[in-house]
Amino acid sequence: MKSLVVALLLLPAGHLESNVAGTAYYVDSKAGDDAAAGTSAATAWKSLAMVNAAALKPGDTVNLKRGGGWSETLTLAAKGTAARPIVLQPYGTGAAPKLSGQEQPCVVITGNHWKVAGIRASNCQWAGFEISGDGNELDGVAADRNIAGVHVAPEGSRNTIRNSTLTGNDRMSVNDDGGDNDSGAFGVLLNGDDNLVTGNTITGSYAASKDYGVDGAAIEIFNGDRNRITHNLSRDNVTFTELGARKGSTATGNVFAFNVVTSSRKLGSFLVTRGSGHVVGPVKGTLAVHNSVYLPAAKTIGWSCHDGCAPGILKLRNNVIVVGGEMGWEDGKGADDAGSVYLGRKKRFTLGPKSVIADPRFVSRTDLRLRPGSPAVGRAAVLSPVWFGGSAITKDFAGKALGGARDAGAYQH
Repeated sequence: MKSLVVALLLLPAGHLESNVAGTAYYVDSKAGDDAAAGTSAATAWKSLAMVNAAALKPGDTVNLKRGGGWSETLTLAAKGTAARPIVLQPYGTGAAPKLSGQEQPCVVITGNHWKVAGIRASNCQWAGFEISGDGNELDGVAADRNIAGVHVAPEGSRNTIRNSTLTGNDRMSVNDDGGDNDSGAFGVLLNGDDNLVTGNTITGSYAASKDYGVDGAAIEIFNGDRNRITHNLSRDNVTFTELGARKGSTATGNVFAFNVVTSSRKLGSFLVTRGSGHVVGPVKGTLAVHNSVYLPAAKTIGWSCHDGCAPGILKLRNNVIVVGGEMGWEDGKGADDAGSVYLGRKKRFTLGPKSVIADPRFVSRTDLRLRPGSPAVGRAAVLSPVWFGGSAITKDFAGKALGGARDAGAYQH
């Protein structure tokens, strides 16, 4: 016994705590009972109010019964740690646990270091998942029929949204005549800093707008700095990304890398950003690298950098952008472009070094891998990890490491 005590005392700080199992709680919307203990599947609670009131600690787990549904707000306010997050996940068999109801928010994360997996939030008051805490992770969640599938508030930072399906978030928060102020239909809306959005499938962020005809974005950034948007599949959204910053605020240093963007809509765009002359500009230091885009309709645009564009506003490297409309649009000093392949009816920008206008020879309209003989093969400039937001992101859309001779676009041949 003495040797065991000595061994425990010699463990690094925090090691003993990290090996202490947390408490598991269970919630079953059909067969649960709020008078029960809630600590086993046989004694599950019924309502989410019991979770909201529980004194959750690092390492605890909250399990929601598959096939269950709740029209309540789940507020995740407790604080886990990086080593011992608090976990929210499904149990049992059947459909993902679903939270819904336009009368109230669905999943609200105000705490830190939560890991939320396998939960669906549908037709909620504002966002399916609202995050204002730090260090949280959404992994394999689903959100649909919301104004925003996921909203990271200004207070939220260092959160991760990965491997999730955000479908048909097609409602507007503002949709009135005049004022150039309609807003809504976001897959992900980022108002916070240093967040990672990776490996998600985002479709149908598309809604009627009185100001613009239609509106919506797979991922919109407003007043958010240093966010990394990588390896996402975007289909049939109005815009893949639009960036803006309120005067006196910033949206600086955001990175878009290895994303695949396609659409069958009549209009749309890949990236829209602004200079200092715009009411929500300037948006500085945006990097768009190794993205593949196919938007074949006539009223489409690859990228737009307007109202005072400059290299300090937008840098583009090694993208493959095919549109039925305008390949790119710049004013002012123009964006900084290189190593890309473009195809479209017209352009209003200066091609950078090694950039060409040519058919990239995609496999199909929805499969943007390169066929043999593509002019994108071997065309890319070799970039340091800072262009991708870190060395961990230097793999193509399919997970293939970048070699010495690199191809433009999201896929390496």
